[in-house]
Amino acid sequence: MVLTHLILMVSMAISSSMVIFDFSKESDISDWEIVNDAVMGGRSGSKFNINDEGNGVFKGTVSLENNGGFASLRHRFNQKKIAGNKKVTIHLKGDGKRYQFRAKTNKNDQQAYVSYFETTGEWQTIEIKLSALEPTFRGRKLNMPNFPADELEEVGFMIGNKVNENFELVIDKIVLE
Repeated sequence: MVLTHLILMVSMAISSSMVIFDFSKESDISDWEIVNDAVMGGRSGSKFNINDEGNGVFKGTVSLENNGGFASLRHRFNQKKIAGNKKVTIHLKGDGKRYQFRAKTNKNDQQAYVSYFETTGEWQTIEIKLSALEPTFRGRKLNMPNFPADELEEVGFMIGNKVNENFELVIDKIVLE
């Protein structure tokens, strides 16, 4: 009886997860888009590609020159119904710097829902509660509720630590649980 109950619980946990993106050497990354501060006259630059191991690599240089200071990467997809999911789990390898995970319920929304995370320079699994994603617009927190976690149409990453710096974020998998 206990074993049956345990198998059922594990099965339910597995079935409730939703893979947003699982990188591989064959991944089509054409729906991933770079958006840097150049849209506002800044001088930061970045690129995104798949490495020899089959991971997504977001890397570049953040420059404060000309009122710049950020580089970002976003993935848009058909809207997903995500009610019941409580967190996003990201398997990645950073460079010891701080990044933002960003989510949107609708790609046309002005606001993004944001949570910061620190990287260690080693492979790590970052877990972010969806309820902890705070609404922001152009770096300012908005006076509205946190992420509603009913629908999802965009995820992304941003670096903008108010310093000139090179960066590299290697992404293996993004999963909702």
